Amino acid sequence: MAFHQPSDHDVERRRAARALLASPLLTARDDDFRLVRKHAAELAGWFADQTGWRLTVDAETARLFKKPAALDDSTRPARAPKTKVPFTRRRYVLLCLALAALERSESQTTLGRLAEGVLTGAADPALAEAGITFAMERREERADLVAVVRLLLSWGVLARVQGDEEAFVADGGNDVLYDLDRQVTGGLLATSRSASTVTETAFEQRLTALAAEPVPDTDDLRLRALRHAMTRRLLDDPVVYYADLTEPERAYLANQRVAITRRITDLTGLIPEMRAEGIAMVDPDDALTDVRMPEQGTDGHVTLLIATKLATDGKAPTVPELIGFVQTQAKLHASYWRKTAVEPAAAADLAEQAVAKLEALNLVIRVLDDRGEVRIHPRSALMRYAMTDPTIKKTGTRA
Repeated sequence: MAFHQPSDHDVERRRAARALLASPLLTARDDDFRLVRKHAAELAGWFADQTGWRLTVDAETARLFKKPAALDDSTRPARAPKTKVPFTRRRYVLLCLALAALERSESQTTLGRLAEGVLTGAADPALAEAGITFAMERREERADLVAVVRLLLSWGVLARVQGDEEAFVADGGNDVLYDLDRQVTGGLLATSRSASTVTETAFEQRLTALAAEPVPDTDDLRLRALRHAMTRRLLDDPVVYYADLTEPERAYLANQRVAITRRITDLTGLIPEMRAEGIAMVDPDDALTDVRMPEQGTDGHVTLLIATKLATDGKAPTVPELIGFVQTQAKLHASYWRKTAVEPAAAADLAEQAVAKLEALNLVIRVLDDRGEVRIHPRSALMRYAMTDPTIKKTGTRA
């Protein structure tokens, strides 16, 4: 069989598409922006036809307006760029308040002025009623704001001119100067309609209204909507299980899986792994993911140990039971794990982080049992981790 050798054009377009999928908002400062701009017309046509996502590219920015397949999926939150710690409810509120303050800001601003704008916005009685208050007097509060600012820096909304955020965390009198990119700020919101036109008040209803798309009223439009939905899920979800789909989605994917996955492979290089229970698009370069498994380090080892246990035990443990398991493993692997991780008190965080990662990868699911306890159930794709034990290598070697 003769294999198709990708041309330089194909290689460039694939690199540009992967860059957009990994970072849907790129600026001229990003390495792959030039390639995205070069192949903009072709990429815009592919994403519009296959996913329904709009791509806009100009001399300074490229924005792929991605929409998630599921609005209630909370397993992949925003993370602090430096620590990778998931955003809390407070940090999400801070992010919204910071963007609102920047909307009224000059083209240059400081961290101190941004903090003042946030405090002004936080005076809204609705926030107090929701139990959200900010004072910026404590180090932890300033650290929350700095985590938000670093996310804005990573998006290109802000560019640091002078100063250091760590100094602000230590003492609120230490300021930092930024340039503000209004063009990037204006392209952040990926919604189907303007937020000002939404009249619903409850969060879930507002979110649904913001992301709502036209209801297809012909057979052709219904097929197109199914193609968009399935391609979005295969691009975004680590595993797509047939059991999680509606009957029309299941029937469409079963009939069109070869065509859909071939188109995705041609564009991105992801390789389909098709099984009776569903489809996973696997990245042979192990780069196009925000949740990596396996990964090096103590946290990665704990995740693999728990994955192996779940795949082989045939039981659905509670989180406290997994905490006990981690404490036992800490004694066995004390010479490999980082020093702080072998303390008994660290087991709870390690176990919860591991379960959250497996949940984000769609490998486990939390289910409330008859006794009111949450149990961690393995999903079928987790079984691959029952094949071999995790391998421990010395520091400095590649996994």
